[in-house]
Amino acid sequence: MKCYKNLLQAIGNTPLVRVPFDSPAKIYAKLEYLNPGGSIKDRAALFMIQEAERLGLLKPGGTLIEASSGNQGIATAMIGAMKGYKVIITVSEKISEEKQKTLQAYGAQLIRCKPTLHLQEPESYHTKALEIHRATPNSFMLNQYFNPTNAGAHYAMLGPEIWHQTEGTVTHYCAAAGSGGTVSGAGKYLKEQNNKIKVIAVDVPNSYRSTDKNPQPYKLEGIGVDYDTPLLDTQTIDDFILASDDNAIAMLKTMARHYGFLIGPSSGAVAYAAAQIAPTLTKNDVLVMVFGDSGRAYLTKNFYS
Repeated sequence: MKCYKNLLQAIGNTPLVRVPFDSPAKIYAKLEYLNPGGSIKDRAALFMIQEAERLGLLKPGGTLIEASSGNQGIATAMIGAMKGYKVIITVSEKISEEKQKTLQAYGAQLIRCKPTLHLQEPESYHTKALEIHRATPNSFMLNQYFNPTNAGAHYAMLGPEIWHQTEGTVTHYCAAAGSGGTVSGAGKYLKEQNNKIKVIAVDVPNSYRSTDKNPQPYKLEGIGVDYDTPLLDTQTIDDFILASDDNAIAMLKTMARHYGFLIGPSSGAVAYAAAQIAPTLTKNDVLVMVFGDSGRAYLTKNFYS
């Protein structure tokens, strides 16, 4: 039996589980909600914090600051608690009650901001985090939306895991596009192993990217390309599939009631996209989709009723 010396060593190496969609292909879900902090964001947060420590950007007694739709903040708060850093997380008011309470349970200072259509608006949670960072001595802002280490985490960890778990047979990789780090980082690694692998990014119809820079409100969290992101590597991505609020939320019920996967909204969007692709695949194809977090973080939103 493998024993870990600390909680951080338990990040990653999540299960790959077959999902019995109606398809001749093998379709698997990467269960990222089984990371210690409950989401795929554990990987990126750990990678960014360790890199900041290595470069001397974060020193003992310092403060971690991050703008988050919830999961990145939770991962930062968990790691900050372990390492003895003060943690300040700015969030949009649209994030679930469960996520807010989880952040507070880890001891993070939570600052709620009004939802905005653009990340750079003066009242956005990202702008607020930047202001706090500038005003706080000995602080480090992870800055997941613009920090290339975000994608680097998934290139170094997630991509190799998927490659080895499928024994190099993966043909399609499907992940939510938000910051762009997950789909681009792991996608780049996989394409370097086999350039025929198809990388599919899942976006929402109302996002900044989908509407040609004229975004509209939507309910989903942790998905949606809402700014000009340097992390979204369009040279790596073969296709974008759009999943609306209705598409994703309907899929949440299907995944829970028919397949036993209680997943979060962005994962519902990814499952919807995979279900669209599934009929086009052959028996030789292996599709891996990323389930970023659990539905337990959204129960008060009544998506599953």
